[in-house]
Amino acid sequence: MVIVVIPTYNERDSLDPILDAVLKALPEAHVLVVDDSSPDGTGQLADAWAERLPERVSVLHRPEKRGLGAAYVAAYQHVLERWPDAQFIFQMDADSSHDPAHMRPMLEAAQDAGLVIGSRYTAGGRVENWPFPRLLLSRMGTWYARLATGLPVADCTAGFKCYRSEALRAVDLSSIRSNGYCFQIESTYRVWRAGFKVVEIPIIFRERECGTSKLDRSIAFEAVRIVTWLGVRRLLGREPRPTQDDQAGGGTSQEGQDR
Repeated sequence: MVIVVIPTYNERDSLDPILDAVLKALPEAHVLVVDDSSPDGTGQLADAWAERLPERVSVLHRPEKRGLGAAYVAAYQHVLERWPDAQFIFQMDADSSHDPAHMRPMLEAAQDAGLVIGSRYTAGGRVENWPFPRLLLSRMGTWYARLATGLPVADCTAGFKCYRSEALRAVDLSSIRSNGYCFQIESTYRVWRAGFKVVEIPIIFRERECGTSKLDRSIAFEAVRIVTWLGVRRLLGREPRPTQDDQAGGGTSQEGQDR
């Protein structure tokens, strides 16, 4: 069973096209929309989908906006409890920046990995229509995350992922400290440190066509603080070590790592 988690907050204009595209790309998938009480009616639109296609779409309503990390943690806990037979769990944005056409190759790669990342920065991947300051911030965030944590991943801040359920079960989700976009770094890091293979599939990432980005200064500061904390814990030997085999096979190709 495949579950696709899509967190939303004020994504009414983009929800219809992304749900339609995901359901067509993966006919075997069930989509869980996680809405943080969007004032624009996104949650009600998601409910309409769930009423029309109950076998394909569900909605998890949260009482208020509590951050991306908290939304994903709540969603993963919900999925693992409600669908214990789920084998693969995707996460992706609702704004159509993640192309569902990449989901099939990601799912195929997940047959032999604990986590597959839709990567913008490995060989063959790219970003379209981002302003240079945003691209620079993303690349610097990935560079610092790799330096501090040793994570052998070219795109540490990627939000397009496919987990095997056993990888999520092996991670103490309640211990994740990140609530903003740093959640992407910390969750990947914890899966890797738990000994699971992490691979990257190149994707084309396109800037959102509608809505506004949720990135702000406080989220960037949180990322620096938590990545530094993870790096210090690693240097002090307070994080479990992945096996040598996992370190050798768990990241991207060498070409991707050197970008």
